[in-house]
Amino acid sequence: MVKSAFSILAVAAIGGIALTPVAASDASAATAGPAVLAYSSSPSSGDPDTTVTFTVSSGALAMTAPATVDLGTNAPGTTISGSLGTVTVTDNRALLAASWTVVASSSDWTTGGGTGPETISAGDVGYDPGPITSTGTVTLTGIPLAALAGLPTAVVAATAGTGDNSGTWDPSISVAVPVGAVVGAYSGTLIQSVS
Repeated sequence: MVKSAFSILAVAAIGGIALTPVAASDASAATAGPAVLAYSSSPSSGDPDTTVTFTVSSGALAMTAPATVDLGTNAPGTTISGSLGTVTVTDNRALLAASWTVVASSSDWTTGGGTGPETISAGDVGYDPGPITSTGTVTLTGIPLAALAGLPTAVVAATAGTGDNSGTWDPSISVAVPVGAVVGAYSGTLIQSVS
């Protein structure tokens, strides 16, 4: 019977299962049944591990804004104001520490031949981002400008971002029309950029 038990052990060991025979006492050896076997089901050292990899891609930092807008009509010595329309910055760079800044500047606004009396300075035009809606993890801060100028000036700042994010706002543009302004349809260029 002991021989039989060890034969079982040898076969089981081939299958990766360790079996340990438990010896019977002399008094009971003659009447005892088959030997009791204890076993362990621990994984074999030959079980394979697989290393799995993948890559998260990144995109671009981009901005959209209306191509044209008409602020309306008013008289000299008053203020003409209106909505510029939806401005959206989309940051798909998937950065661990994402930040970006939108700056704005403008040309002068002119009518007719663009002479002195036919020009309203960029310094007479203000930009207010107003409420800003965000997506993703990012903190957005609007910076109202009482007067635009030729030099780009920050109007919206994004900080503490993680991963993809975006910001959307509808800025208000206000024009302080000089008392000496002449009649006419004025046009100029508002430049916004993000970096």
